Amino acid sequence: MAIRVGCPIALAKRANCSSCSVFFFIIKNKMQSYKKNLQILYYLFMTKYTIHGNCINSVELKCLVISRGIKVDRAVYRQHKNTARLNTSPLCCNCFLLSDGTVVQLTDTDFHLRHLSGIFNWSNIRLLKYMRDLSTPFSLRMQDGRAVLLYNDEEIDTVTFPPVSAFYRQKTASGCPFVGNAVLQGLEWVSFQCLWSCEYAAAGHSCQFCFSGGDFEAAAKKGKTLPQALPPSDLAEIVKYAINNDGVGNVQITGGSTFNGHAEAAHITKYLAAIGELQPRATGETLLYITPPADLSLIDRYFALGASRIACSLEVWDMTLAREITPGKVNITGRDKHLRVLEYIVKKYGHGKAFSNLIVGVEDFTTLAEGATWLAERGILPAPSVWMPMGKPVKGSMKAPDIDYYKRVKELFAELYTKYKLEPTPSKGLNVCVGRDIWNYATGDFEF
Repeated sequence: MAIRVGCPIALAKRANCSSCSVFFFIIKNKMQSYKKNLQILYYLFMTKYTIHGNCINSVELKCLVISRGIKVDRAVYRQHKNTARLNTSPLCCNCFLLSDGTVVQLTDTDFHLRHLSGIFNWSNIRLLKYMRDLSTPFSLRMQDGRAVLLYNDEEIDTVTFPPVSAFYRQKTASGCPFVGNAVLQGLEWVSFQCLWSCEYAAAGHSCQFCFSGGDFEAAAKKGKTLPQALPPSDLAEIVKYAINNDGVGNVQITGGSTFNGHAEAAHITKYLAAIGELQPRATGETLLYITPPADLSLIDRYFALGASRIACSLEVWDMTLAREITPGKVNITGRDKHLRVLEYIVKKYGHGKAFSNLIVGVEDFTTLAEGATWLAERGILPAPSVWMPMGKPVKGSMKAPDIDYYKRVKELFAELYTKYKLEPTPSKGLNVCVGRDIWNYATGDFEF
């Protein structure tokens, strides 16, 4: 059941949620702080949901949907084919918006598994034994002309989709298709998720949760040539199209981990230069995800060319688990090198300019909290990215955490962001990362 907050008294009667008493706290104490009142009003106006007797908000619901996937009725695709950015291909990175505007990754489990079956190798076939873990209680259906999100067949919210786009039908002047090379995320992002191949994966050291890394590793074992990096001119053409036609303001640049920092730098500098020459330019941020280089002057060059923030992502804090889940990052690069580069960025460019993804759901909350706190205390933005188990098993499992885990994650990152003044990129949100959503929850930074 979804409860749209209007009258707090009615809310208190309809949902057993102690947070509703915040409203009465405002009245009783006659709070004068404008900013504090905005924060509390935002909390009240976030949509509340009750699942299994748990009162949650859109942050936890987003985590649950991402981690469990969703069954989408074909009528939803038919109804929205001419009005929404909604595709049956998993390569198109679908999303939907909850009634309060929260952006949520839409992984249609039926189409996703069908896509996997079409590219099955022996490694993928072994995933069949995990199919039981991938059953989802979430579904999307049409009801009375609305797209409705359901949990175990009970309606919990009405959702909408980004406006229709021709993005995935485009090719660059050289004939390079947009689909498979870039994705639109939410309402303001174009993301390049693997611009160059992962050499760690090809050497047999892929991250367990990474589907692309698994493909690189499988291809290398078969003696296949790894894909070439996307030419900078094609990247610039894709970004320009997204700016002009899809309202994009932010760019994510990501590639595989490499043994040679200078070889990776050659790609990155050309990409940043190509984006910098665009007219009109992206109005938001350019996020850069890199392998930490030994030569720190490369970091200076990236910022000079237009990078807004730079990540050397640790992914997993618990070192025992990290050796198992992210073997290349631990055994080849080494954690010390990641931390050295991140701390260098903070010292020279300021708080929040360095960030590191932490995969929410693959390690115990205790070690996740330890890592996020260590980073935040040093001015490094910890970026929570929700584990999507439908890619590959991690630690021999595809089972996601429960509601309580995600609640604790939300409260942890909310506290860290406000205490250390670490703000994720201003936007309406990304599909899988919940950093901005938690910032909105923590600070009341929202739009009417």
